[in-house]
Amino acid sequence: MSYEWLFEPVEHLDAWLTGLFDGAPLLVALGIAFVLGLRHASDPDHLVAVTSLVAAEDSSSRQAARLGAWWGIGHAAILLLIGIPLILLKSELPTWLESGAETAVGLVIVLLAVRVLWKWAHGDYRLGSHGHETEAAHRHLRRGEAGHHHTTVRSPQQALAIGVLHGLAGTGAVVLLLIAALPTQLEALLALLVFAPMSIFSMAAFTTAFAWVLTRPAIQPVYRTVLIPALGLFGVMFGLWYTGVT
Repeated sequence: MSYEWLFEPVEHLDAWLTGLFDGAPLLVALGIAFVLGLRHASDPDHLVAVTSLVAAEDSSSRQAARLGAWWGIGHAAILLLIGIPLILLKSELPTWLESGAETAVGLVIVLLAVRVLWKWAHGDYRLGSHGHETEAAHRHLRRGEAGHHHTTVRSPQQALAIGVLHGLAGTGAVVLLLIAALPTQLEALLALLVFAPMSIFSMAAFTTAFAWVLTRPAIQPVYRTVLIPALGLFGVMFGLWYTGVT
């Protein structure tokens, strides 16, 4: 099954926004780069990876915001670290490197989704009949408290690494877009400097909203019993497709 249809709306939006660059004054071009940066975090592969990470950590809104921000920091850092030299040299990332990074992204998505399914199958997400946590959830909580320092260190590191990987997989396309759309290297550099930080804000905002909605009392039971395994299964299928296995 192909998931290309998930990318079509954002690709059309990007194409429309990129078309606005043509002949636009610098300030307008930077404004467009700002909007493109905000939208960039909504790429389906980004969202599937980050929502799986948030679900696997069973995060609160504040924790989810932190994970999203660390993902964005990793993503923005690699965009700038690699994108600036590419713009200055008018070069491109090697095809094998981008292709390898995309395959790695797919594998990470599969692993995150499998972890969600594993934790769900072992009862770490389940609620009792009156919305109280089950004993399995209490055991998970106690384990989490015992290893609190380890968890709080590990999760941001994971989010940062995933953001770096996604940035590596997409930097070439972003740089080519900016170089093609803007007349000078200086404008492309300025646009990249506006574009990259917006992925931090937009992903933090998305993960916060995701966790907040799914932890509402009316939604949480459905989330923990139905949506979490559905998210895990979808992540596995999407990740396998993204790697080219299916």
